[in-house]
Amino acid sequence: MAQKTIYDFEAVSIDGKPAHLSSQRGQVLLIVNTASACGFTPQFAGLESLWQDFKGKGLTIVGFPSNEFGGQDPGSNDQIATFCQRNFGVSFPMMAKVQVNGAEAHPLWKWLTAEAPGLLGSQAVKWNFTKFLVGKDGQVIKRYAPTDTPESLRKDIEKALAA
Repeated sequence: MAQKTIYDFEAVSIDGKPAHLSSQRGQVLLIVNTASACGFTPQFAGLESLWQDFKGKGLTIVGFPSNEFGGQDPGSNDQIATFCQRNFGVSFPMMAKVQVNGAEAHPLWKWLTAEAPGLLGSQAVKWNFTKFLVGKDGQVIKRYAPTDTPESLRKDIEKALAA
């Protein structure tokens, strides 16, 4: 089997429609596991700022809500979408809630964590707002910790867009 790229995966949008990542071919992607009631939740504002600055230049940000860490996103997909829009003006694509770790993890997240392991080679996502930057070729460039602010990714995003 040929090596996979992000374009080999599908998800379900937060409003229940199929989302084929192949539709983002040639874009730089920032994939983030999100939560509505986390200490890092204010990062939605920073992610939206990056989206507004770079969406016309080839960046797509995709949020994947997860309730795995401290039960910090217990709401329905509709509730999550409303929260993100109302509180942070989120307009970048949000997907339906997923698992990001373990046997039930979404296949995309299994691939992302295998492509860019974390500290000491761990493939597990440790907390909400772990981020993965994916280049125009569909390959993972870098993994970022939840503590890495969206603004701190700006230079790497600009470099990926220029590649």
